[in-house]
Amino acid sequence: MRKPLDCCLTIVCHESMEERLVDHLLEHPDLISGFSIARIEGYSRKEKLPSMLERVRGRSKRIEIRTVINQLDANEMIAHLKEEEANGDVAYWISPVLEFGRLA
Repeated sequence: MRKPLDCCLTIVCHESMEERLVDHLLEHPDLISGFSIARIEGYSRKEKLPSMLERVRGRSKRIEIRTVINQLDANEMIAHLKEEEANGDVAYWISPVLEFGRLA
């Protein structure tokens, strides 16, 4: 039986962590069957801005990874990331997905 794709897992981190996080996702094809990456900028009072340019601008270059996934699998992926990449600069959230499909 196929698991319902009932949530969207979003992970946001500094662009310097992109390859490490992507590697973690690719190591779990049983949980993640695909994802999208967007380049964004972010601001947080808690965030450490690593470069002089980011400190001057007051925001950092970040990536946003999104995947539509089963909620139990999303919880398992987050548990894995917390164990392997415990980092307060990585934010995530899980949102409900009412419907997911392909046009063809």
